[in-house]
Amino acid sequence: MTLPRLSAALFSETNSLSVGPLLPWRQRQHAVSPRIAHLGIGAFHRAHLAWYTDALMHAGGDDPWPWAIMGVSLRSPEVAAQLNPQQGLYTLQQSSASSTSQQLIQSVLGVLVAPQDPAAVIALLGARTTDIISLTVTEKGYCLDLVSRQLDFAHPDIVFDLAHPSTPRSAIGYLVAGLAERFAKGYPAPTILCCDNLPQNGVTLARLVTQFAEKLNPDLAAWISAQVAFPSSMVDRIVPATTQADIEVLAAETGYLDLAMVKTEQFSQWVIEDKFAGARPAWEQVGALLVQDVAPFEHAKLRLLNGAHSALAYLGTLSGYSYVHQVVADPLFGRYLRHLMTQELMPTLLVDGEAPAGLDLPAYIDALLQRFANPALAHRTMQIAMDGSQKLPQRLLAAAEQRLQAGQSVDAICFAVAGWLRFSMGFDAKGDALEVSDPLAARLLEIRLVHWDHIDELVGEYLKLSQVFAPALVAYPQFAQRLTYWLSYILANGVPTALQSLLLEVQDYAAAPRLATLGGSAR
Repeated sequence: MTLPRLSAALFSETNSLSVGPLLPWRQRQHAVSPRIAHLGIGAFHRAHLAWYTDALMHAGGDDPWPWAIMGVSLRSPEVAAQLNPQQGLYTLQQSSASSTSQQLIQSVLGVLVAPQDPAAVIALLGARTTDIISLTVTEKGYCLDLVSRQLDFAHPDIVFDLAHPSTPRSAIGYLVAGLAERFAKGYPAPTILCCDNLPQNGVTLARLVTQFAEKLNPDLAAWISAQVAFPSSMVDRIVPATTQADIEVLAAETGYLDLAMVKTEQFSQWVIEDKFAGARPAWEQVGALLVQDVAPFEHAKLRLLNGAHSALAYLGTLSGYSYVHQVVADPLFGRYLRHLMTQELMPTLLVDGEAPAGLDLPAYIDALLQRFANPALAHRTMQIAMDGSQKLPQRLLAAAEQRLQAGQSVDAICFAVAGWLRFSMGFDAKGDALEVSDPLAARLLEIRLVHWDHIDELVGEYLKLSQVFAPALVAYPQFAQRLTYWLSYILANGVPTALQSLLLEVQDYAAAPRLATLGGSAR
């Protein structure tokens, strides 16, 4: 039997779906103008900003002008093919270790595919009714030089967009094209809300957009600087990739086919700088935290969650583990993760020996390890392992530089970075091929092929990748020494044996009983 596709019509015909009912404005199906345009409408956005917005819609009742979202896919038509036949509707499945629930998300109207109709995307971004433009385009989507923190004007997409501003390719190009439209028509400035893992993401995005605009129109750049708001934000929710098996299980449970379903954990956090150019959703009414300074929350999440995630992804994959919960269930890795987080990463977040106000860092670490151990998420290590060259600078390397400046050890961080370099070589412990999805994959492989037989030369060439390793970090001899030591050890003995040696060196015995208990609960 062929199941019906999820759609608004399906609800009107049956009116009995367990994930419903439809919101009043959805039932009427009258024309609604999007007030939020979102670039990069992947699974994370649908489990986070769209989820908060949907919750606000439910809390606010029959809003005559709902905060509806129009998504934009900058590259692939895949998400549009999933969502548009469903009128933007999709199911969000939230799972803990002991329970699972489904919820219909109605805040998304549909998806525009930028390469198919760039003019429509620019019109959306430039519309008077679009109050907020939000983004989840991943770190590499900003064409950012990670060393200088400036726009990379040599990036092929930026070169193209400056030459063809009406048919851009990059998120930056589209943002400036939309803002130019508003500037020319005298429309109010929007708020541009970055939801990606960039340090000071609002400040960073403002700089990139202004630098691009300056090349096209200095008056536009001045208007952007004066009028457009770029609040920083920190978003925290684990969102594994949806599989075909997930879709089939949901279909069996609900009686409909949802090709846009998203699965996530029950935990969610969103911290937003309270700096908007105009109207905004009252997201604080549904759990978001509006603050004056996002930085402490951002640093804690980038280093403790994302940094630990990257470490376990590379080291776990090289040890034969396919899922995060499998890595955390191994007591050896459990001990390592807690040492990395408590002894090397957490101290970089303290100010005068104290955690910033509102942050209980030991409790946050405990909660993260419990979240990582959730088997219901089935979060693949290979998903986290993507784009390491773009992620490690803010997740791990900035902390390493800070510790070296203070004369402190960096062995656990260097071990994780050595894991990434070993992963980038493209084969696992058995010699089978690993798919390395990274903007620098070809260069990393070239370095390995040329310098394979000389470990000092090999690491030396890696450290010349200034996009990843800042010169200030490389200037510390201890960093190169410990990175060389651990990469050599991993190459000769494999990750588990090398990890045992690391734990003996750091004498991390105190945490062992605590992590052994956690590991057992994840099996």
